Amino acid sequence: MCSKPSLLLTMGFLLLSLPIPAAEQSDSDSQGVAVPFSWIRVVPYEASQGELRRLYDIVGGASGNIDNVVKVHSLRPHTLEGHYTLYRSVLHDPANQLPAWLLETLGVYTSLLNHGDYSVAHHALGLRRALAQDKRTDAILEALESDQPDMAFSGKELALLLYARQLTLTPRHIEKADIERLRSAGATDGEILEANQVVSYFNYANRVLNGLGVTTEGDVLGTSPRTR
Repeated sequence: MCSKPSLLLTMGFLLLSLPIPAAEQSDSDSQGVAVPFSWIRVVPYEASQGELRRLYDIVGGASGNIDNVVKVHSLRPHTLEGHYTLYRSVLHDPANQLPAWLLETLGVYTSLLNHGDYSVAHHALGLRRALAQDKRTDAILEALESDQPDMAFSGKELALLLYARQLTLTPRHIEKADIERLRSAGATDGEILEANQVVSYFNYANRVLNGLGVTTEGDVLGTSPRTR
């Protein structure tokens, strides 16, 4: 009786059947130049073309400002599109129900906790512009910088910030009971999802930035890309 082919043999055959990509440097790699704000090369706007130029124009908008967090993706434009789409959806989509200033606050707190200096520099100003209350913003930033959000928040807002702290520093310890506490504080499931996405985004983004040595040198702080 014939035995069935093993899974390993089947997988090996499938792998051998796949086309092998040429080991050549991509066009975007050859266009990258060394810059002082990143440990890897980037493609400057004037050297960009095709999909990268299209994305640069979308992100830069009328002002033409292209931040370093965008440029650092330039050797692989598809990663820029993914990052930008996620950023827009979690912070600037009109379907979000939490106020923009609170979303910014969650981003700043997450970035303080995971040492995302780049994001703190940008989004502390974004928070100030979204809230448009300097005294209140100063109190919020002081509370977040001292890791004492209860100095400036209570109720649902404080509960969401404590969730941000937990999700950033001890994610494996989060339990269903933590979500129940958010509900008890007045957060809807949709608002919990919004907070989760913002915190998760800033944990991703700050690892991109810190892992590639990206600084704010040359950036215009506090601005956000225009809507697509």
